[in-house]
Amino acid sequence: MRSSGWYLTEDVDDFLARAGGFLRARPAEHVMQLTWAERVRTRGRGAFERAPLFGVLEEEGQVGGTFYHLPPRPLGLSPLTPAQADSLAARLADLGHAPASVGADHDTATAFAEAWQRYTGATPRLRDVGVRLYRLGTLTPPDPRPKGRARVLGEGDLDQAVFWCGEFAKAVGEGVTVDAETWPSTRYADKRYTLWETEDGTPVSLAGMNPLIGGQIQVDIVYTPAHLRGHGYAAAVSAEVSRAALAAGAQEVVLFADRSNPTSNALYRRLGYRPLSDWSGYDLLAADRAHSPADPDGTTLASR
Repeated sequence: MRSSGWYLTEDVDDFLARAGGFLRARPAEHVMQLTWAERVRTRGRGAFERAPLFGVLEEEGQVGGTFYHLPPRPLGLSPLTPAQADSLAARLADLGHAPASVGADHDTATAFAEAWQRYTGATPRLRDVGVRLYRLGTLTPPDPRPKGRARVLGEGDLDQAVFWCGEFAKAVGEGVTVDAETWPSTRYADKRYTLWETEDGTPVSLAGMNPLIGGQIQVDIVYTPAHLRGHGYAAAVSAEVSRAALAAGAQEVVLFADRSNPTSNALYRRLGYRPLSDWSGYDLLAADRAHSPADPDGTTLASR
């Protein structure tokens, strides 16, 4: 299917054949494209609630941008100019696609939301939580670090990981149930986790990392229960999982942080992470729902 330069496909291998080189050339800004395309490729289309849709913007024989959509997740966009975002909104509206939300770097997400309103009458609403994308420079472990040790999470720790990932999902308003039954189908199941534990072996903090894709690893998630915060555990486990990512061959290590949280942003900067871009999400409320009091409050994170 072609129109206005946008090539659409439900075949992830077709998508990667056309856009893989473009995505891998700048893996940090395309981290979500690479991550979700790989999940579809490895898990298969049947693992998702509805058929995924991918798009490639072809401009004079070159790739100018991409998108992916795995309903009910947000529409995810690579960085696009306002004109490119406008052409995508026109194409999707013409085909009758109706994404409930969109997530991307702030300028791209805003340009698409405004274009979507023009073409559909939908009312975009900026979500309350935005994130900042960081890339690791020179890793600087905390000094001093808390007493204890890091260790890779083993099979015997799975219940702990499921519980803490579920608590993390609730804390960020992700709107997904994470428990023993749903675990295999969640985005949390394909990560490698590192625990920080105290000297007596009590787990106190957890950090995960995604598989190596395009020479890059994303650190995701970092979680310390509220009653255990303030002791340096998150810094220690973040440093260890970052070290593990480098040891696994990553040329680039990236992570997202809630940009409204000064504590986590300062922590990652101390460890050597440098900000790349701010990302935002918009709920795309249909015209007949724009003023409904039953609308969700839009507090979940953009396409993480």
